[in-house]
Amino acid sequence: MSSEPLLRLGGVGKNFGGLAALNNVSFAVSPGEILGLVGPNGSGKTTAINVISGVARADSGTILFEGRPVQALPSFRLARRGINRTFQVPKTFREMTVRDNLEVATYFRRARHPDIEAILRETELAAHVDELAGSLTVNQQKMVDLGRALATGPKLLLVDEIGAGLNSHELGGIAALLKRLAARGIALIVVEHLLNFLNRVTNRVIVLSAGQMLFEGTLKAASEEPAVVAAFIGGETREPA
Repeated sequence: MSSEPLLRLGGVGKNFGGLAALNNVSFAVSPGEILGLVGPNGSGKTTAINVISGVARADSGTILFEGRPVQALPSFRLARRGINRTFQVPKTFREMTVRDNLEVATYFRRARHPDIEAILRETELAAHVDELAGSLTVNQQKMVDLGRALATGPKLLLVDEIGAGLNSHELGGIAALLKRLAARGIALIVVEHLLNFLNRVTNRVIVLSAGQMLFEGTLKAASEEPAVVAAFIGGETREPA
């Protein structure tokens, strides 16, 4: 794993009207690292990955990717640079087949044409390749969403609450997949409410509250930090052992 950060945020801010969704957020992620991004509802987690992925534009601060500023680039250019994401509610092309969903994504690929067959196997979609995305289960649609992101050849993958609504077996499979991706050198930022799931994939988290960084460190230390426990109203963060 490289010691140089792949992504670095410096004093990033984002406002919606009079509301500061992000306020002076600064952190870095290295190749092959999985960083957890946690916080109560409305804390700014999804806004953070929106500005990193180009879905929204930061109002202040800098976002450096491989040492170059990228905060003004749209999503499709960021995908070609090596930044891509999934969505909490999968944004599949519902009337297209699974294969076509992945093939469309290759137009935004960073490098050589990806191995679509390998991605289908890894996301356990090979048996559904000719089915319409809209006919799949929630978990399978999340895998299509993830597969499309992988089809662009990302160096940085932003994963937005992929565990929501899934059972224990499905969560275990996704946790194993995310760790395999990190082992290949892909950096991941994982937004998640399910802290037991997050504890399976990473030991480093950033806690956001009201758009500000409240804590940075291990998940276990976060669960023992009074300010973090107070932000979660009742100690949701005490799950990790």
